[in-house]
Amino acid sequence: MSAVKKVVLAYSGGLDTSVILKWLHDNYQCEVVTFTADIGQGEELEPAREKAKKFGIKEIYIDDLKEEFVRDFVFPMFRANTVYEGEYLLGTSIARPLIAKRLIEIAGETGADAISHGATGKGNDQVRFELGAYALNPDIKIIAPWREWDLLSREKLLAYAEKHGIPIEMKHRQGGSPYSMDANLLHISYEGRHLENPGAEPEEDMWRWTVAPEKAPDAPEYLEVEFARGDICAVNGQALTPAQVLAELNRLGGKHGIGRLDLVENRYVGMKSRGCYETPGGTLMLKAHRAIESITLDREVAHLKDDLMPRYACLIYNGYWWSPERRALQVFIDHTQERVNGWVRLKLYKGSVMVVGRDSAGDSLFDPTIATFEDDAGAYNQADATGFIRLNALRMRIAAKRKGH
Repeated sequence: MSAVKKVVLAYSGGLDTSVILKWLHDNYQCEVVTFTADIGQGEELEPAREKAKKFGIKEIYIDDLKEEFVRDFVFPMFRANTVYEGEYLLGTSIARPLIAKRLIEIAGETGADAISHGATGKGNDQVRFELGAYALNPDIKIIAPWREWDLLSREKLLAYAEKHGIPIEMKHRQGGSPYSMDANLLHISYEGRHLENPGAEPEEDMWRWTVAPEKAPDAPEYLEVEFARGDICAVNGQALTPAQVLAELNRLGGKHGIGRLDLVENRYVGMKSRGCYETPGGTLMLKAHRAIESITLDREVAHLKDDLMPRYACLIYNGYWWSPERRALQVFIDHTQERVNGWVRLKLYKGSVMVVGRDSAGDSLFDPTIATFEDDAGAYNQADATGFIRLNALRMRIAAKRKGH
């Protein structure tokens, strides 16, 4: 083992990171600082503090990052209408650069020379955490226990915990959740066990945030959101903070069974992985944001954004949030949002969301005098279309004549 004096551990207090905490002491003989991020996962975090204290940890960080998470990571991503592989709203991916950022900050504050995480050697998160860490501190040492130890099964982890007197919750002893789950204010994900068969339908009792669409209210509900520079700032007339916006949209979307996804995705490490996701608030945000852009963005700007979005999505999914290319794209994306202001009305009903109204008092590019099917009083000269069409057809007309000879 390389010499490490102090390490900051991304610590949840669960089985894996509790084992890692002890393993770091045993294998690196180093001081450990624990960091637990509250990004809206909905769990009580004080037990993590108490468990860390029992291990003799002197420096314990439990940080409420919900507002920063939505304001500085979720909202910028949604300004780009970001979707990975046509469906995934990147709920796990977008949380990792924030955690990496805070790990590096705490390392600086405490004089630590290393960080550690509990991501496995098969997944994307190891890449995301470590790319972010190196981008922010190129000299940081990183300890990834899952790539070093031989505790490669839940049974081995439990045996190690029992041998070393690590408290084990009953849910771990009795089998716990049949899924590997990750939650934050944007989404909750499910992987593993039953879902490893891509032909098996998800069990209904798996879902935590959304009701089954067929059990959702029989009456539709209307929702109005207000945008300022591309971000939602009010819901149903009430001004809210970024985290409050997402929490309220999660409540409304979940009530109507909106935001479920069953996906086989391509991981950056090369394998295909099946996961299920609940992103009720994000689903509403994406629908509303595209609607307000439809009347406030220039056509070519909107199309250019759509062209760049898959590249931007891959950068986030693969862990390049802190890269120069993502930062450069963000400057362009944010510039396009300067006049994305106004309101959107959504209709929520049994798993579906429909845009039923949108307007922007000062920034709309929709001109009813030009778009009307009635008499436009000369606002648009329809005769102009003749030359426009003939010029655009010129290359095809020339090609057609060549084929005829």
